[in-house]
Amino acid sequence: MSDDTGFSAQKPIRVFLLDDHEVVRRGVQDLLDSEPDIEVVGDAGTADHALARGPALRPDVAILDVRLPDGDGITVCRELRSRMPGLACLMLTSFDDDEALLDAIMAGAAGYVLKEIKGSDLVTAVRTLASGRSTLDPSTTARLMSSLREEESGTGSEEDDALAGLSAREKDVLALIGEGLTNSQIGKRLYLSEKTVKNHISRLLAKLGVERRIQAAVIAAHATEAAPPGAGRHRI
Repeated sequence: MSDDTGFSAQKPIRVFLLDDHEVVRRGVQDLLDSEPDIEVVGDAGTADHALARGPALRPDVAILDVRLPDGDGITVCRELRSRMPGLACLMLTSFDDDEALLDAIMAGAAGYVLKEIKGSDLVTAVRTLASGRSTLDPSTTARLMSSLREEESGTGSEEDDALAGLSAREKDVLALIGEGLTNSQIGKRLYLSEKTVKNHISRLLAKLGVERRIQAAVIAAHATEAAPPGAGRHRI
């Protein structure tokens, strides 16, 4: 590892693992712990366990399984980063899923790899994320966002009608979703409790006729692009 990363055998990269398969966790831990500049500080097999245990361990990098028996790693990524903004999350999955990749990007993940990844490449990915860089290919990210926007196109008038039905507060929340903020971050920005933010999001998703946060984010992006010059930053 290069000297400018700030990590070494004396100050290793602290890694937290989340995967519901113990064999996978043990294998990844053995692989990473064999590196002098990486230390696995803890692991979990469920989303609840990860959220309860992860923050106290102060990891630099969290490797999170996308699919879990009690939730998903993308939600865990969003919640952990709301508590630890400096945490770099690497999503690990068995499936090459564009939709999950988009959700991971919106949740603030810095990397996304398949479980078939070579051990040496996983080690490299951990070091890349720990150094503050991303393993997400910008061209792939742009392609996925463009593809999603195309799926949403053709519904402009319906979209405008739905946006007109939102309250001023719901429009503010939607705009911040479009910026990729977590519920906790939105609450702090708007001086609302996290429960109130969740309620606003549930209502605005229903009014917009969508089920997923990423769909709302794309609608927010459309509205921002169409906003006249000089419009308020969060006004849609």
